Amino acid sequence: MDATRRPLSRDRVLTTAVRIADRDGLAALTMRSLAAELGVKPMSLYHHVRNKEEILDGIVDAVFAEIDLPDPAAGWRAQVRRRAVSARVVLARHPWALTLMESRTNPGPATLRQHDTMLATFLQAGFSLQATAHAYAVLDAYVYGFALQEASLPFGDADDVPEVAEPIMDRMPMEEYPNMARFAMEHAMKPGYSFGASFEVGLDLVLDGLARLRSTGDGDGEREGDGEAW
Repeated sequence: MDATRRPLSRDRVLTTAVRIADRDGLAALTMRSLAAELGVKPMSLYHHVRNKEEILDGIVDAVFAEIDLPDPAAGWRAQVRRRAVSARVVLARHPWALTLMESRTNPGPATLRQHDTMLATFLQAGFSLQATAHAYAVLDAYVYGFALQEASLPFGDADDVPEVAEPIMDRMPMEEYPNMARFAMEHAMKPGYSFGASFEVGLDLVLDGLARLRSTGDGDGEREGDGEAW
């Protein structure tokens, strides 16, 4: 059967919406473009979704559903690490989701399951509620921030780096910026360079900090050199 002739369903509408966003960007996702992709009239969509806002809620939930869930009964560090690595992979697959992940106010079941399971993972590992709040916020800030930076790079893989870097180097007086010149020539422009290789290094640094937070309590006591509690 022709794909455009299959009966419509909410799942099919959302799957197609994700495909459009992946291929053409979030701005290209409209009720009209979605209907055209499905081979139906725009009004047909309203039998399955109320409006575009419901579509955005649905595709965000679809992205959360792709991220590996941690197992709260297993070791928290390995589980949180696995979930963070999975989230980065999923966000690379759906870079448009970075602008939506934390902005929706009608979370779906996969989104709620992700959050609830992450909270359970920290709480069952002995993090206090306050420490759990800090841990979850810091972890998401790192994962989302790295994914956003990675998606914004002007190059794809290592083979593209010289093409981007060489014109910059030509316009940059090396005697004025010796450290940037050294970094580019001795590191970034070397074969096999990978910006993404820094992700798991940074992730382990974050997890080291979370482990200290877990052992010291809420993390809201006095900071060294500061006479007042934060």
